[in-house]
Amino acid sequence: MMETSPNDSIADRVAHWKNRIDGMRADNHYHFNQPITEISDHTTGGMEVVTKGRKMLMFATYSYLGLIGHPKINAAAQAAIEKYGTGTHGVRFLAGSLDIHDELERTIADFKQTEEAITFTSGYAANLAGISTLVGRGDVVIVDKYDHASIIDGCFLSGAKMKRFRHNDMAHLEVQLKNSQDAKGRLVVVDSVFSMDGDIIDLPSVVKLCKQYNAWLMVDEAHSIGVLGETGHGIEEHFGLGPNDIDVKMGTISKTIPSVGGYIAGSKELINMLRHNGRSYLFSAAIPPAQTAAANAAFKIIEEEPWRVKKVQENARLFIDGLKGLGFNTLLTETAIVPIICGPDEAAYEMVRLCQEQDVFALPVVSPAVPPGLARVRAVVTATHTVEQINQALAVFEKAGKQMGLI
Repeated sequence: MMETSPNDSIADRVAHWKNRIDGMRADNHYHFNQPITEISDHTTGGMEVVTKGRKMLMFATYSYLGLIGHPKINAAAQAAIEKYGTGTHGVRFLAGSLDIHDELERTIADFKQTEEAITFTSGYAANLAGISTLVGRGDVVIVDKYDHASIIDGCFLSGAKMKRFRHNDMAHLEVQLKNSQDAKGRLVVVDSVFSMDGDIIDLPSVVKLCKQYNAWLMVDEAHSIGVLGETGHGIEEHFGLGPNDIDVKMGTISKTIPSVGGYIAGSKELINMLRHNGRSYLFSAAIPPAQTAAANAAFKIIEEEPWRVKKVQENARLFIDGLKGLGFNTLLTETAIVPIICGPDEAAYEMVRLCQEQDVFALPVVSPAVPPGLARVRAVVTATHTVEQINQALAVFEKAGKQMGLI
């Protein structure tokens, strides 16, 4: 599909996108910001949504543990509104910091076994602040080729020289570390679970190399909290690493944790530096009270209801094995994020259309978010999907895949 050129005028670019979107709508391939009018996530009944006036099984959610609508979380949010209202009336260092913000940060620090933590209005803001505060001109930041866009934007904002290593290629990471030893400071930043492919970073090797070459390590755990580790504490627990092997522990509270925002956990000195220098912390209003209380309650529920962690891991294996058994290419996923490779962008759009016609809500991921020719349906399984629902979804994917000639 034709893209815009740097020589195009603003009007040309606007016209290009109008024509592109009009064409997708005409083919019934426009799935962007698809409106959902109702969502339900029950402890044992699985997740369903209402869209286009029809109820569908939800296989495009980041609610990995099925905590959306949990009565304890809802009650905590409602109580916070009654006590504090709906907003935070400004940034924390100018307007004051609510006690529930401090409580949430203490909860996160305990959960991640660090001295302190700091929260941001989004995971994107957390990565911008973390990277741009730690490194600058004269430094080098080294990232996995498949790292999230917020990590890349944080590198650009920092002014540090950015080097990439091939995806999960530890030999190439070592080359980049060897070739950057003259830098004032070096920071390696990796995703724990890669959001487009569902695979896991080889963290033990990354830790070993960072220690060997005296580089700081930052890990984005947006998709591993509640998903990895025997009790859902994330990638360190998954690999049996120590609590001090990662210098900067970043995560979100908008996926497994059904709220909004992001965090960084680490040493007291690190967090103090971010509080006083992190631009997206200093110049953004705090997380609203209801969302703060909801996040705090959700972390505690992960501890109180360990069955959810075990169940999402079991369901992920059942779903991945089922798709592979049908002949689908799911890359190297080991987690609840399961890519179903379709090829060209248009094939992913059509696959989604066919699935939604059979009441399975899934959505496409296309270039440039993924390499050309590797467009996919990114399906996601949760702890509250039942075996029957997973089998139902597999049957729908099988039918659609055969119609598309994918299997």
